[in-house]
Amino acid sequence: MTDFLQMVEYLRELNVASLIVRFLFAIICGGVIGIERGKKRQAAGLRTHLLVCIGAVCIMIVNQYICIYVDPAADMSRMGAQVVSGIGFLGAGTIIITGKRQIKGLTTAAGLWASAAMGLAIGVAYYECAIIMCIFLYIILQGLNNLDETFIKGHTNLELYLEYDETFRLSCVLKEVRCDGWHMANIEHINKHTGGGAMQITITKNTIIKNYDDLLEHIRAMDGVMYIEEF
Repeated sequence: MTDFLQMVEYLRELNVASLIVRFLFAIICGGVIGIERGKKRQAAGLRTHLLVCIGAVCIMIVNQYICIYVDPAADMSRMGAQVVSGIGFLGAGTIIITGKRQIKGLTTAAGLWASAAMGLAIGVAYYECAIIMCIFLYIILQGLNNLDETFIKGHTNLELYLEYDETFRLSCVLKEVRCDGWHMANIEHINKHTGGGAMQITITKNTIIKNYDDLLEHIRAMDGVMYIEEF
């Protein structure tokens, strides 16, 4: 036990072994969160979370180096504070508004901010905090997703991309959607010409629906529908 504590204290110092361990921790912890986001096809996936976490680690290492070897009177938290405020521009880039009523990317933006915070903890050699934070982040993102979808969100939105030819009738789609209990929320023509075109359709329902394959199949089988997929 004594040897283990001595090793931990050694890894809190600035040395080659400590640098390697800190960056490896950043790869592991940032990778766990990045893989979870990547599986859900979010804008920021594995590589983005790794870069954010590793970058935050480097910032804290440089700040620690300055305080120890360059200027002992320097503020140990100054560069880390810039990471916390500066990560906002990257998180904002993952937030998008779909149609006129739905915002996506908030969880991913928050995950990037949390990954940066986790990197700061690793960078200052607070390994225990980083490991515990990584575990809780993964539980929140993965384990609570089903709870959020089932009990918290009060409706389900479905976004469809549809390509059609000149025989297509939008009224037939509206009729099918309403028959299944859905409501049309938004229709946006992406490309429209005399021979057909493409559109984005957003439909919503007040109850949670886990399987809407039948609706897609019915629309796909309609006259004039050349291609349809879920966003």
